[in-house]
Amino acid sequence: MNRLMQPQSAKQELRRAFRRIEQELPARMAAGLRWLRHPRSRLIRIPAGLLLIAGGVFSFLPLLGFWMLPLGLLLLAADLPVLQRPMARFALWCLGMLDRFRSRRKRD
Repeated sequence: MNRLMQPQSAKQELRRAFRRIEQELPARMAAGLRWLRHPRSRLIRIPAGLLLIAGGVFSFLPLLGFWMLPLGLLLLAADLPVLQRPMARFALWCLGMLDRFRSRRKRD
């Protein structure tokens, strides 16, 4: 079986999702995300993920929003295997929706 047909592990799917997100971000933000993903950044990544989730819960307040919840879960997925596959698929689905939106806008 060739490499394209082999099922990806959850960790590989998450890594692919993070790389795709980094392509969409400005260079400085992508560098920050790469730094957060690094194994040595775990002591920052976990509290940051929890704070983002908490901020997402209070999305009715100004400056806080629902966008914080999936971002926090995505950061925690780097350390929690149970979240890796669902969050990777969610992130790739969102990016696919963004691609479809952009292609529709170009046509119009």
